[in-house]
Formats: sequence, C-alpha cells, structure tokens
Amino acid sequence: MAYNLLKGKKGIIFGALNNKSIAWKVAERAHEEGATFVLTNTLLAMRMGELDELAKSTGATIVPADATNVADLENLIDQSLQILGGKIDFILHSIGMSPNVRKKRSYDDLNYDFYHQTIDISAMSFHKVLQVCRKKDALNEWASVVALSYIAAQRTLFEYNDMADAKAMLESIARSFGYIYGRDKKVRINTISQSPTMTTAGSGVKGIDRLMDFTERMSPLGNATAEECADYCITLFSDLTRKVTMQNLYHDGGFSSMGMSEKAMIQYHKSFEECDFDEKK
Repeated sequence: MAYNLLKGKKGIIFGALNNKSIAWKVAERAHEEGATFVLTNTLLAMRMGELDELAKSTGATIVPADATNVADLENLIDQSLQILGGKIDFILHSIGMSPNVRKKRSYDDLNYDFYHQTIDISAMSFHKVLQVCRKKDALNEWASVVALSYIAAQRTLFEYNDMADAKAMLESIARSFGYIYGRDKKVRINTISQSPTMTTAGSGVKGIDRLMDFTERMSPLGNATAEECADYCITLFSDLTRKVTMQNLYHDGGFSSMGMSEKAMIQYHKSFEECDFDEKK
C-alpha cells in the first residue's frame, strides 16, 4: 500500500545490484511513494547486475559512479541536480565490501591493502558523498541521508572481520556529519542497523544461513527482511521523521536488546543432547 510519503521528493540511491539488494527494494518503494531518483553503482557492479531493469520499472536514470572516487561523485551530483531538476531530498548509501572477508583472511592476519579497501568502500565513501554534497550545496533543507549498518559495529561477530570496523566508522561519520549538516542546513543523517539479510553480498558471507537461523530464534519479532528495511528507509526519507538525526536505528526484530531467547535456548540444549548421544555411541 502506498501513502504518497515521498511525493515530489528527489533522491539518489547507491548500491542496487539485483532484486535481492536492499537498495533495489528501497528504489521500488520510493517509486511507489511518488519519488523520482537517480540510481548509481560502479561500472563493474552494473555489468554484474540488472540495474537497467530497475531503472525501466521505476522511471529512474542511471549515472555510474565509484563512490570512493571524489571526481566520480562530483559528476554524479552535478548530473543528478540536472536530471532531477533541483536539489536532492534523500540519499541511500547501501555500499559495503571486504576483500579480506572474500579471501577468508582472519582478523589477526589481515592484508592491510585489503583493509584499506574495506574502509574506503564501506565507510569513507559515505563521508565522501556527504562532503561532496555539502560543498556543492546539493541537499535541500530537511533532506534525509541513510546508510545501512550492522550490529557488528557494537558487538564482535565471528568472521565478520574488518567489516565490523568499517560499520563502526560508518556510524561515527553519521553522527559527526549529522551535527554539522543538521546545524547548518537542517539535513538529517542516520544509519539503520539491519538484521542479517540474504542479499547477494550477504549470501557470500560464510555461515550466513546459520547466523540468520540464530538471529531469527533470538529476535521476538523475527529477522527484518529486505522489503521491511525498505519500508523503514521510506519513513526516514519522509517528513514524518524530521527531527530524527545522528541515530543508529536498530531494525532487527528486537535482536539488539536480547540476551537469550527461549527458542535459542531450546536449540542450544538440543546440541548438547546430540553430543551426549554421540558420546554414548
């Protein structure tokens, strides 16, 4: 159901790859709610994905850009202002990648060139986007910028590796830039700490299926899906949340407030029962 929450609003959506992407779902919902927007990703990601299909279904224009490259971002913002016919009302930053995770390097044996890439792609790119927008005065007053994060920014999760550092930095950038941009231009900047989600990137994380089973058992409302995350993003882009800024907002079915759930405890006991059975054999 659509509510015209974004009627007349203009935006930029980073990171849509295919219909598993949270950014893809956000674009579909933003279109349903009346927004017009530019879609952007790297040329490599665009060749791997299906962005043309999304652009066609939403009436969006695609402007390729490497979010780690300031010149690319400057071109993206200039073109977006022209395409959209005015300043920007919302931005989604849905970008993250770790070569160390892909190469299965443990946290105590990181490749530092890879580590720098992780930080640059997954966190510093967010700062670059905001800084370029500010220098070009590209955002309207009360515009909303949202980046996608994960609870590993606060808690250690097995094998999430240097992405945890990047997410912690991402959330810090939202606070630091949120103060400056809010003070001067009434722009609000937030991060959403989403449940583990079976996106294309997420499905590449070792043990994601077991992690999702664990968080599903732990969360009283269950894991938040990509579609539900898109709904949440729309509320943050809308005028209904004009005084929400500099926040890391948990969208995880309650997982972030849990210690141990009944379902998780039952499963935990089952594992001991299986061990006892194997020992008796």
